[in-house]
Amino acid sequence: MARPFADRFTGPTLDTSVWLPHYLPAWSSRAATAASYRLDGAGLVLDVPVDHPVWCPGDHDPPLRVSGVQSGSWSGPVGSPYGQQRYRPGLTVREEQPRFEGWLPTSGRVAVAARMALSTRSMAALWLSGFEDDPDQLQCGELCVFEVFGRALGPASDPSAEVGVGIKPFRDPALVDDFAAPRISIDVSEPHTYAVDWDADEAVFTVDDEVVRRCASPPTYPLQLMLAVFDFPERSVGDDDDLVPSVTVSEISGWSSA
Repeated sequence: MARPFADRFTGPTLDTSVWLPHYLPAWSSRAATAASYRLDGAGLVLDVPVDHPVWCPGDHDPPLRVSGVQSGSWSGPVGSPYGQQRYRPGLTVREEQPRFEGWLPTSGRVAVAARMALSTRSMAALWLSGFEDDPDQLQCGELCVFEVFGRALGPASDPSAEVGVGIKPFRDPALVDDFAAPRISIDVSEPHTYAVDWDADEAVFTVDDEVVRRCASPPTYPLQLMLAVFDFPERSVGDDDDLVPSVTVSEISGWSSA
């Protein structure tokens, strides 16, 4: 039976039964990975202020600053390799994380209504990543609902964007890499709806209900939602340190088959 989900971010505070306002804290700490966010009446705003700390400084390459929320989290004990979305071999847990299951769809639909303010050194994304609690941690594949880099935007006079969508297998041997970033004639600073509908046979990615890609054999294990905005300091052009990238989400909705 399908189980519906919707969050319109209208309350005075974030629903922490669904969302953890930290970005992969097991590899750092909750204190160092806290998101900069607010609910301003128009939805959830995630941004990266000029004084926001670098994530996993000296270890993650390239350096990045990030504000994100995620709908699931867990880790093994400190010093163990057991955690989500490992970004290099030999990574170990720095701060143990309790098991958190907000919304973990296995198949169905996820849609997000979002607008973005990006520069050439920033990006925003919503992706569904394997909860990754299987014994070998191979259920780590990803469905990317949207991935937009500011450097891949068209001119203001003729707005467009390369919108990354598709499947990223990472270490999952059952998946095939099937990711692309088609250019779409949209202004991402205006609200648009990005969505994926998927089952064991196919994932269908849409923007404003128009199909942009179809990918065969997507993952159907529990997936957590990851919504984030990123800043990459090394991509600075020299006069942009004052810029604050953001993504504003008025609704995330959908349903899961389990």
